[in-house]
Amino acid sequence: MQIRLEKRAKLIARGEQAYPVGVARTHTLAQIRQSHDGLAADEGTGDFVGVTGRVVFVRNTGKLCFATLQEGDGTRLQAMLSLAKVGDEALADWKALVDLGDHVFVHGEVISSKRGELSVMADSWQMASKSLRPLPVLHAELSEEMRVRQRYVDLIVRDQARSQVRTRSAIVRAIRDALHGEDYIELETPILQLVHGGASARPFRTHLNAFDQPMTLRIAIELYLKRAVVGGLDKVFEVGRIFRNEGVDSTHSPEFTMLEAYEAYGDQFSMAKIMQRIILACADAVGSRSLETPRGTVNLDGEWPWLPVYRGLSDGVGREVTPETSAEVLRAIAAEHQVTVDLGWDAEKLVVELFGEIVEPTLIQPTFVCDYPPSAQPLARPHRRDGRLIEAWDLIIDGKETGTAFSELVDPVIQRDRLSAQSLRAAAGDPEAMALDEDFLRALEYGAPPMGGLGLGIDRLVMLFTGVGIREAILFPLMKPENQPKPESQSTRENQSQPE
Repeated sequence: MQIRLEKRAKLIARGEQAYPVGVARTHTLAQIRQSHDGLAADEGTGDFVGVTGRVVFVRNTGKLCFATLQEGDGTRLQAMLSLAKVGDEALADWKALVDLGDHVFVHGEVISSKRGELSVMADSWQMASKSLRPLPVLHAELSEEMRVRQRYVDLIVRDQARSQVRTRSAIVRAIRDALHGEDYIELETPILQLVHGGASARPFRTHLNAFDQPMTLRIAIELYLKRAVVGGLDKVFEVGRIFRNEGVDSTHSPEFTMLEAYEAYGDQFSMAKIMQRIILACADAVGSRSLETPRGTVNLDGEWPWLPVYRGLSDGVGREVTPETSAEVLRAIAAEHQVTVDLGWDAEKLVVELFGEIVEPTLIQPTFVCDYPPSAQPLARPHRRDGRLIEAWDLIIDGKETGTAFSELVDPVIQRDRLSAQSLRAAAGDPEAMALDEDFLRALEYGAPPMGGLGLGIDRLVMLFTGVGIREAILFPLMKPENQPKPESQSTRENQSQPE
């Protein structure tokens, strides 16, 4: 770095700029490659261009220097600087001042080298941005820690990292296009909230000085979108950031991205159809409806089966489990299957946990897991045929929760009872229990139409289509400061309502 700083100082001392405001670029490297594809070896074109790129390879010989320039999309093109074309001073400056990682501008003729390499034969060059830190060796694999912590370096040196970003962008665009095609409108709702709700999760807490008011960052998007449906916006969605002050591991991040969508006069079945259309649209945008994962091949085509929670758990443990099965029996099943549970959990919580640990990892093909006990989803409608259950499903793909949907609870009296029970849990010390949101209940009291709602974890979807962990699915994930000891491990399993 000291040597590079000295080179920067030399440029400035000579009245030149190490970081000019701009250069006279006429073409991108990709445009040059597209317009001069198939050029014969040792052939000139008579086309003069101004191009830019980051120097990722340089070879300086006596009277002829070679450099490989790279653009942001990964396109590369060779630049050639000869003594005869640029002169003694410019060639000497190139050798003395240019390092790997520098951005440079090169003007010259598009040619093909004697070896057939498409090139720009420079007649002049200029520093576009001096790199003060050396790049990693391009052929050496970066550590995961460096890839995540210094994502900007990862993007420079790895084609796969740049492709990952484009894949995520294609997925999000496909989601939006699919919903717009269904006449949904996209909304933006508050991130700073007075009352956290819409999921069972521990919130981040902050303070609004202007109001001298405690606030939280949202743990879900749900409650404000439902307010919009009450107001007459019948089909709404939002793709937004969610914040949960919980554990960090290969599938969980405190900050992640969710899609939530709500439709008047929809239910869990109509939302399942929309969910399937969304995911197939994402698969088509990525390029395949068949995915290879460590667990096997996932085929997204065809019908996606429905699996009731109690039936699936009964099959998984080899004995019948029903809504009447006691917590004592369920704790014994947990012990038999070496599933760690909390002694204070009731039977409904135990059923959800056991299903998640025993059955869920075995569901490789897309499966709608349905008919949950009521406490699993306090915002879901009671089941139309069995009052012991609710109308809600989780979509499991490759053994992981990917999305969720409900026939939404719109009865303000029952909703008040459920949120009141949640607030009692919060008062008793449960950090994940929802608070009682009086304004949300007031909105329901004006009359909410029957509605269906869904949630889809964008990061989980990117992980499914790319095979990476959540730290690489998120471009700039939250990480602990450098040179700090790792925190003690903690349970990270979230409730079933809103997957990341």
